[in-house]
Amino acid sequence: MPHIDIELERLRVKLLEMWDLVEYQLQSGKEAMLTADQELAKLIIKRDRKVNQFDVKIDRMCENFFALFTPVAVDLRMVLAVLKINANLERIGDTAEGIARFAQKLEEPIEPELLEMTQVLPMYDEALSMFNDCRLAFKNGDPKLAKALIKRDKILNKIYRKSDTVVTKYMEKHPDRISEALALLSIIKKLERVGDQVTNIAEEVIFYREAKVIKHKGDKKKKKNGDKNNED
Repeated sequence: MPHIDIELERLRVKLLEMWDLVEYQLQSGKEAMLTADQELAKLIIKRDRKVNQFDVKIDRMCENFFALFTPVAVDLRMVLAVLKINANLERIGDTAEGIARFAQKLEEPIEPELLEMTQVLPMYDEALSMFNDCRLAFKNGDPKLAKALIKRDKILNKIYRKSDTVVTKYMEKHPDRISEALALLSIIKKLERVGDQVTNIAEEVIFYREAKVIKHKGDKKKKKNGDKNNED
């Protein structure tokens, strides 16, 4: 196997190791939220340092790769994608740490009624599923799966948009549980960010495999529709 391919494989393996760690952080955040487990929340926060170490290591590996080789075409896109995916994984790790910090504020497990009203559990499960499927899309070089993931982000956005109203109604009904409701609202906002970050990663998979930049295409479409409406 050519030296360049060996180094590319090393990059892929290291990125997937980081992916596994961040997934564990996210999954543990859900458990800490549901059980108000203070020790688990502390462990998640502490482990974020390891995520940051992966971030620095992968950045350096990419820098060394560019110093050793002059990659072109798919090899170049692969390394550029790894750099951007690495940055988004680090941000998702930070998001998991943030969820753990809000879980620390819970004195007892979240009331089932609040969980049901906010739909935070389906939202969390979908965020985890998207994150895992995005890993598969990268590992298998599957742009079709990556494109499907971008559409699924709408599920998280829909729950997020309703969360302020839902939580406000709950707090009016249960003024003694305001701090719990606010902590959960903050976690919902963090999960919405996970959806955005997974979308960013999916876009990099598409760029790597198909040499297509689809970033901001949705924004352009909205702007075009807006201009058309103004003309009307």
